[in-house]
Amino acid sequence: MTQKSYFLLFLLSFSVFTEIAAYPIDGYLLTGIRRLLWHQLVEKGEIKGKKRIEGAKKSIKDIQLNLVDSLKKDSLFYIDTDLQKDLNKLFPRLDESYAVALLDITPNQPARYAQRKGYDNFQPGSVGKLAVITGLFCELQNIYLDSFELRQELLRTKKVRAGQWAIYDEHRIPIYDTLSKKLVKRQVRESDVFSLYEWADHMMSVSNNGAASVLWREVLLMRVFGKEYPALSDSVAAAYFKNTPKKELSELAIAVVNEPLRELGIGHDEWRLGTMFTRGATSIIPRKGGSTGTPVGLMKWMVALESGNINDVKSSLEIKRLLYLTDRRIRYASAAALKEGAVYFKSGSLYSCNRKLNPNCGKYKGNVKNYMNSIAIIEQPDSTTYMVALMSNVLNRNSSYDHLLLASKIDKLVREEKEVRSQTMRNDNSEPEGMGG
Repeated sequence: MTQKSYFLLFLLSFSVFTEIAAYPIDGYLLTGIRRLLWHQLVEKGEIKGKKRIEGAKKSIKDIQLNLVDSLKKDSLFYIDTDLQKDLNKLFPRLDESYAVALLDITPNQPARYAQRKGYDNFQPGSVGKLAVITGLFCELQNIYLDSFELRQELLRTKKVRAGQWAIYDEHRIPIYDTLSKKLVKRQVRESDVFSLYEWADHMMSVSNNGAASVLWREVLLMRVFGKEYPALSDSVAAAYFKNTPKKELSELAIAVVNEPLRELGIGHDEWRLGTMFTRGATSIIPRKGGSTGTPVGLMKWMVALESGNINDVKSSLEIKRLLYLTDRRIRYASAAALKEGAVYFKSGSLYSCNRKLNPNCGKYKGNVKNYMNSIAIIEQPDSTTYMVALMSNVLNRNSSYDHLLLASKIDKLVREEKEVRSQTMRNDNSEPEGMGG
């Protein structure tokens, strides 16, 4: 390519960047996630679609980690008696199964922590996908130790086929055609091919189980093939899974998503992942050890994220950006009290029914088990910043609305106490009145 051609390519790239970089969803050029371009064009009024709420309009350049180099990290999990009392008051009328961990990290104020049944175990459901995204960034670092930019390039350019790993999942994924400017939402097909970044977005933004299994597969392949992974073909990958004993596959699959959690100080019984997310995937890699989670384990993960300790600061920040780009806010995150704030969120559920006991048992209303879990990092416009891990197993009813109400109450609790503490600090720092002369 001639020097003139490079210059013209630069001008074209620059003009495209200035055209779409005004946000709200300004990560398209960086990631190649086409859904983000669709949101951008909707916000500009160029195509029809529902615009983002105010709290979802933060630019990727404005998303920051809250605990990097913070002195608060030394005292994060000490119970604050006042906050604990206020948190306890929220639960008398709610199901006994509710468990929660709450950490207030509002800037310029001491950190405060409270919990209820923080070590109770629950099936994490789709919250467990956070272990997959953690494992992904760990293996990317192993391939490109000294360059986060090369890790991003691999995420953007490496495209992989779904195959039977993605089957079956009812969660629909958004697919945007940049030429026709049409967005369709449908279930994943075996023939689908997406970049690693787009598979990660499908897993995080709409919680697609097929995407989670595909991405988990790729994390395992990264561990096996190392620096040869970027050029790895589908045929070589398929041969590896065909020729490797299932027990060996199972042990390796469990290792790549659980070892990073242990390195973060999250115990085996505090959070582990033991099974892939689709039947297609579990037919290749059997379950091992079961999955479980606790509010404390999930809170430790959020603290590690905000501290920049999931590999490094850049990896942690990129995971936080992916949490922010949720397709829509549901359950805990859908509370009106959070509408103006930035919410970094992942929800998960798992239910099962015995229809002999209740013929009307249905979706999210399981009478055998009915887990509903959420993690959320909340950043309000008034600087109130806190993290919540909420888990429950309320049988026979959809507890989404209860989670929403609880989100509003927790937000009110944290913000009101913030004002009280701010006033106390102002009073303590005020100059004493002088004597009349």
